[in-house]
Amino acid sequence: MSASFLWRWRIALLVSAAIAISYFDRQTLPWAIQAIQADFPISYQVKALLDSAFLATYGLMYVGGGWLLDRLGTRRGFLVCMLFWSVACASHGWAVSVGMLAASRLFLGAGEGGGFPAATRAVAEWFPVSERAAAMGLINAGTAVGAVLAPPLIALVLTRVHWLGLAPWRWVFFLSGALGLAWTAWWWRDYQPPEQHPRLADTERLLLAQATASADAAPRLTIRGLLRYRATWAVVVAKFLSDGAWYFYLFWLPKYLFDAFHLDMKTAGSIGWIPYAASGAGCLCGGGFSSWLLRRRLSVNASRKLALGASAALMPWVMLVPQFQSVGWVVFIFSLAFFGQQSWSTLVMILPTDLIPKAAVGRLAGLVGFGGAMGGVLLGQVVGWLRDHGYSYQPALIIAGSLHLVAFALICLLIPRLQALPGLTSKAS
Repeated sequence: MSASFLWRWRIALLVSAAIAISYFDRQTLPWAIQAIQADFPISYQVKALLDSAFLATYGLMYVGGGWLLDRLGTRRGFLVCMLFWSVACASHGWAVSVGMLAASRLFLGAGEGGGFPAATRAVAEWFPVSERAAAMGLINAGTAVGAVLAPPLIALVLTRVHWLGLAPWRWVFFLSGALGLAWTAWWWRDYQPPEQHPRLADTERLLLAQATASADAAPRLTIRGLLRYRATWAVVVAKFLSDGAWYFYLFWLPKYLFDAFHLDMKTAGSIGWIPYAASGAGCLCGGGFSSWLLRRRLSVNASRKLALGASAALMPWVMLVPQFQSVGWVVFIFSLAFFGQQSWSTLVMILPTDLIPKAAVGRLAGLVGFGGAMGGVLLGQVVGWLRDHGYSYQPALIIAGSLHLVAFALICLLIPRLQALPGLTSKAS
């Protein structure tokens, strides 16, 4: 087993840990909101506004993060992003009003916006095409690890930590921010691009460079240039649709459990992790299934689309949630949706590496992430308005359950064959 093989999977684990921290950080507010409401009132629409504050800057910095990473490189760029979002997360603990919480959410989104573009760049730098979906699956599984750990650990802090006379919910944010700062030391020690990595032999660097190469003669792509391609719009709009559903699940599941079943924090924390565990399995299965199909000599086009279609087929079941009075069945159905969503997300995040040269991956990944965040903003605002005006969760669940099917149809229609964009030399088959 070569050193390059071992190191690239170690790199994938390192990046996955960062993604886990980011998802833990973004779960702090949804799970702590009941405790925060004891200090100042937060309506459904205000909650939606706080979620949108995060998503607005997250989406903008997803684009800006791609630009930043293309300029600074993966190593320095990811370090800057993690430092910024960890401090922003900790700043929630000093909030004394909704306005201060909103400011912290804005800064948190700005920092976390570079996370997935950095992950995509790391995959493009270290992994050949045949392994990229599996690598992105492992990295995307970090979303589940962070989200699985969040409910029970946040419940533990809220019920046990009363240090220095501060409200327990403030320590949720302080401790989460400290975890991100600790990760930066690990990143700076271990990450180097393959051509500079001290543990690789020259022959291994050459082989890895050949396996991941995009031709140097490829034209330089701007965002405007990317938007000339129909495939770009297909992936961005598909992410807008599917992530609208995902952010609804991510930010509103705790509130749904509190509202529908009147659970206390300890009980909610003891079961709230289960759908996120299912999402982790989805990350691994979606990317792993696509990579398995590639090894069976199916094309990139067939491998990605078969896996995407299977993922989308799991999403409509969430429409049935209001028909069940059992919290166990509700958690099971949400688990199916979380599994399908993160299987889907893994595959959509790898599409930029199939379409364009490595040098512009950050830009396209940024556009894709921006589209997803704006979908979350829109559906979140709709849900907040519906709830404050007396509607149940049923309309939101019907919308969320249909979005992945529409997104899959859009990808199939606008990208009949998944391959390098015309005029570019990145190889995607």
